[in-house]
Amino acid sequence: QVQLVESGGGLVQAGGSLRLSCAASGTSFSFWGWYRQAPGKQRELVAGITSGGITNYGDSVKGRFTISRDSAKNTVYLQMNSLKPEDTAVYYCYCRKVVSSYWGQGTQVTVSS
Repeated sequence: QVQLVESGGGLVQAGGSLRLSCAASGTSFSFWGWYRQAPGKQRELVAGITSGGITNYGDSVKGRFTISRDSAKNTVYLQMNSLKPEDTAVYYCYCRKVVSSYWGQGTQVTVSS
């Protein structure tokens, strides 16, 4: 059973930065992603990265967030810069293999104005 352990969330002022980490107990994932869900809103993709290193980002975070991964550590990161109050949400790590997918428990990110 794959387990994802997230860390790095917290409270930050607008304009600040945070880096989220997600460590997986398994290997051979084809896709890693960070999603977020704010109160009363649907969960949305923030950023994703394939096993080949191709990245994609949600429109609202382009130019501010960067996803990266360390294959040797089975860890994916989300560097979040120029944070805005509207970035406040629970952030979830997600990874996928060919026939299965997994979610982390979520980490709260709160951006104060």
